[in-house]
Amino acid sequence: MPMSIDTIIARLGGPEATARLTGVGTEAIRKWRQAQSIPSRHWPVIAHATGLSLADLQPAAPTHTASPAPTQGGSTTGSSMPHARPDGATAALVLADGTVLWGKGFGAFTKQPSIGEICFSTGMTGYQETLTDPSFAGQIITFTFPHIGNVGVNLEDEEASRIAARGLVVKEDITEPASWRAKAPLQAWLQEQNISGIAGVDTRSLTLKIRDGGAQSAALYYPEDGKFDLDALLTATKAWPGLEGMDLAKEVTCKAPYTWSDSVWQWPTGSRPVDGKRRKVVAVDYGAKRNILRCLVAAGCDVTVVPATTTAKEILELKPEGVFLSNGPGDPAATAGYAVPAIKGVLDAGIPLFGICLGHQLLAQALGGKTYKLARGHRGANQPVKALSTGRVEITSQNHGFAVDADSLPADAHVTHVSLFDGSNEGLASDRYAAFSVQYHPEASPGPSDSFYLFERFVALIDAHASKN
Repeated sequence: MPMSIDTIIARLGGPEATARLTGVGTEAIRKWRQAQSIPSRHWPVIAHATGLSLADLQPAAPTHTASPAPTQGGSTTGSSMPHARPDGATAALVLADGTVLWGKGFGAFTKQPSIGEICFSTGMTGYQETLTDPSFAGQIITFTFPHIGNVGVNLEDEEASRIAARGLVVKEDITEPASWRAKAPLQAWLQEQNISGIAGVDTRSLTLKIRDGGAQSAALYYPEDGKFDLDALLTATKAWPGLEGMDLAKEVTCKAPYTWSDSVWQWPTGSRPVDGKRRKVVAVDYGAKRNILRCLVAAGCDVTVVPATTTAKEILELKPEGVFLSNGPGDPAATAGYAVPAIKGVLDAGIPLFGICLGHQLLAQALGGKTYKLARGHRGANQPVKALSTGRVEITSQNHGFAVDADSLPADAHVTHVSLFDGSNEGLASDRYAAFSVQYHPEASPGPSDSFYLFERFVALIDAHASKN
């Protein structure tokens, strides 16, 4: 029988002694008590100190939030899971570990459950940019910031023409827009794009579950008829294969090449073309955010965007002065099958190259490195990264569930940036080729613009290469 967290902490001598033993702060101990769960990485040292078994340290089996009696239409005949739900609940979030979270549905009704990897984003602004970021394909987003909907939506803040995420989870009911830029409420926009959400969820508890237990699959279901088959939802959730091994770049990439000329948004004129010297850049679209293209234009580039499967020969036929590798969703090892040969062809041709996010991971693979799946990923607009060459700390926007294994990089490539959260790789540069990349998003949107200098560095690299030739 699992022992209560308070009892375990007491046997260790209290919160401060527990913190010293496990190498965490007392705030972490408070969160263990709140979540009634101790992260499994601490079990061995606690078991050794207390004489408890690992079974004693495992959290109690998940319970399903439900009212004492089912509401009308809320039961499922023959279900082995509790089929009552709280009054007013119209949507459910079912996790692969069996947890069921009830709430109020919004956006579009779902004829079939929306299934994906449940993740959390810590940004305090930019929910529209986040939802339309193609890197979120295959994921259900938990927003840790509670006031979602307060600025409505508008066309200028979209990072793609469609919402990429499979659903969203929020704490409070979505609010009406209170911004002069709003063209529509969030609710209407979600209905138009056939995306559903669930409100009224304890997003803090859900975030702690993801943080401590790692990523897992989830199903978001908001049926128009109000009927739930929780067993079927759990079965479908467990059957979803997960992002590892999944190539999603082909799903979100453009269908044909196109040119981009708008620069970054500025008040009061919005996005517009810019004058000055232009460098011809080909951007490979693995799921490119529009603000990346805007930043390339602002830095002095004429941008032609090509699909993810474009070959090196096709890229070089466009006679680029530089090649950009975009962000995107899914497992880089799965996308590498067609992307790496193209990248190698560009590198061997001596064309300067810059990559972001998935583009960073694919450059690493083209150079001979490897990638791996992070336990919980980095998602938000407040992630600290250290530039090793200067010691400068940048606050960055991030969205990734995979990372480059720094130890796997070849001798002629070096690490340029590291995460101050977990020490994972955030940037690299080649000593052999005119190529560099970062894991985070220097274009922000949403987020700070600390890292815009990387676009200027890319342009400087193009100019330096041109002067030598």
